Amino acid sequence: MQSLLADVRGRPSSSPRSAAASAPPSGGHRPEIDGLRAVAVLLVAAYHVWFGRVSGGVDVFLLVSGFLITGSLVRSVERTGGVGAAAFLGRLCARLMPAAALVLAAVLAATRLLLPEDRWRDTLAETVAAAGYHLNWHLALDSVDYLSRSGAVSPLQHFWSLSVQGQFYPLWLLLVAAAAWAAARAGRGVRTGAAVAVLAVFAASLAYSVYMTRTDQPWAYFDTGARLWELALGGLLFLVLPRLDPPRAVRVVLGWLGLAALVGCGVLLQVSTEFPGYIALWPTLAAAAVIVAGTSGSPWGADRLLTLRPMRYLGSLSYALYLWHWPVLVFYLHATGRTLASWHGGLAVLVLSLLLAAATTPLADRVAAFAKRRPKEGEPQEGRRRRPRRLPAPARAAAVGLACLLPVVLAAGGWAARMDAEQRAREALASDPEVYPGAAALADGAPVPEAPVYPDPSEAAEDIPVTYDDGCNQTTKASEVITCVYGSDRPERTVALVGGSHATHWFPALEAIAAEHDWRIVNIVKGACLFTDAPQTYKGEPYPSCAEWNRGVMDELAELRPDAVFTTGTTTSRDATAGFGGEQVVDGYVDRWRELDAMGVRVVAVRDTPRLGFDAVECLASGAPGECTAPAEESLAPVSPLDGAAGLPGNVEVLDLNDLLCSGGECPSVIGNVLVYWDGSHIAATYMRTMAPVLEERMLAATGW
Repeated sequence: MQSLLADVRGRPSSSPRSAAASAPPSGGHRPEIDGLRAVAVLLVAAYHVWFGRVSGGVDVFLLVSGFLITGSLVRSVERTGGVGAAAFLGRLCARLMPAAALVLAAVLAATRLLLPEDRWRDTLAETVAAAGYHLNWHLALDSVDYLSRSGAVSPLQHFWSLSVQGQFYPLWLLLVAAAAWAAARAGRGVRTGAAVAVLAVFAASLAYSVYMTRTDQPWAYFDTGARLWELALGGLLFLVLPRLDPPRAVRVVLGWLGLAALVGCGVLLQVSTEFPGYIALWPTLAAAAVIVAGTSGSPWGADRLLTLRPMRYLGSLSYALYLWHWPVLVFYLHATGRTLASWHGGLAVLVLSLLLAAATTPLADRVAAFAKRRPKEGEPQEGRRRRPRRLPAPARAAAVGLACLLPVVLAAGGWAARMDAEQRAREALASDPEVYPGAAALADGAPVPEAPVYPDPSEAAEDIPVTYDDGCNQTTKASEVITCVYGSDRPERTVALVGGSHATHWFPALEAIAAEHDWRIVNIVKGACLFTDAPQTYKGEPYPSCAEWNRGVMDELAELRPDAVFTTGTTTSRDATAGFGGEQVVDGYVDRWRELDAMGVRVVAVRDTPRLGFDAVECLASGAPGECTAPAEESLAPVSPLDGAAGLPGNVEVLDLNDLLCSGGECPSVIGNVLVYWDGSHIAATYMRTMAPVLEERMLAATGW
């Protein structure tokens, strides 16, 4: 990212300019940008380390990248008639990839040594995504995944902005090349053509960003399309800057106003939850004001601060400092068990990150210089003829950059392959019901031999109902009713599984029962959405898509007319307002059941499952199974609220299988050597399948089927 600037801005001058703020058409070094980058990276790091907030500094980097890349490409067209695609991309690879590869390799090593096994797979997947410059899309998908185990922060999450820029570079190369060609055909200059093209991208991306931020902000935050306008704004700034020549006094004011607005952005705005819509104009226009102010030549100008030697040096390290500060912080927080760094701990994080950046930057520069090295002058011709043919300089630069990333990708892939092989071996072992009885250990009381927990904590996130992989569970954002059918084509019975994720985790057991009795299971679920017409919330906010989905579900059931609807009859929580735990029959449940009764549809209302109050996988990864238990009373009522509940319609059959999840008042994370929970409240698919025989017996007895 920022380390590219040394190549695209031209050679630095020996002293700060005191002339016009705008760069000459031929290009030239702008020393205040070095200082601006230093301010931006300090804001990013300080806000991350001490405040757990986002500062808007990344938005400054996006604008500066757009400014400099547009300038580099436009000047190339003006000098040579073309964008110089090969040289441009080769230079990018040689400048950006060595430092990124070093940080990725260090994160892999630290993950193996310091993080619990349940974090390994995520880090491996993110390493490959970061090396391929598409981590932003990986994180965007996680941001809309209701079941994503997002409590643990990724040490590579900050690579999302590098991925956005990695996608921007080839796109901008094509855009400027097309604009130059069109401008030449129309008899116009390349800057005119580029201005039209960049302005169009800016307008379209900003409109899309405003829309997406309003409708799906977590996705928009990582979406390249919603971020592209920030880079385009930098491009527009480069193209209009030669026409701007504000008086010195105006430059002084612009410089300080820009810096003040930039520093205050993270304090006054919730960047992580409000960006990147029009509100992101705050830090980007603040940075633009600093660039327009340029080097004012005034002793009172902000550029006097920005062009100080320490600031310019820090600016030269900003790319590497950005790369290092986040993983250093994440590993520090994991080691100390903190959510925010202490003042002295945060200072140590910044100092270590700065030292690593200071060591990484010259190393990456040497790699880039090696990629550009030419044969020595005076080498004998016959000696040259015996030397292997050298790649062209652009190809050599790209090859060097890619060669740095290749070992990292191979290491991540090899590690993942080894984990896959270990998983297959565990699956073979787990097929023995005497060693891995799961729920049968409580149902039958048979002794259980010691054996490793299955599935392994590192694989627990994959032990979920197949309906998630099949795309059959509606997300928290959408309201459309998705129905997926499993089981017999000519069913004896049709059972509709309806509700939220705590209904979903019964699917593996129902699927096993359906296979035995020629049933059909119709999956109709939505994340965090209970089967009721009562108003609901999600993450403390109104949940209108849930209400709309519920209305659609009733229409679907009226048409489907299943033999039974299987759904949760109570809802548990860690909120103690109910007296003992937070278990209750939610408002609207009984009304829904009455509506089904009027349709002639039976209801199987299963008591909700207990909640641990901690992540079972993280607990098991760092401790013994016996330490990972929770008192039943913290989420369950002493007696099921469904027992003897008044007003239940005659179509309701009540089931309670929590005796297969808790024993002696304690709810463990492992039963019969099988992992019970894959997080803090959702039952793992493997364990749920071991509950199938008991669920089958009790369900058939209750329904008389």
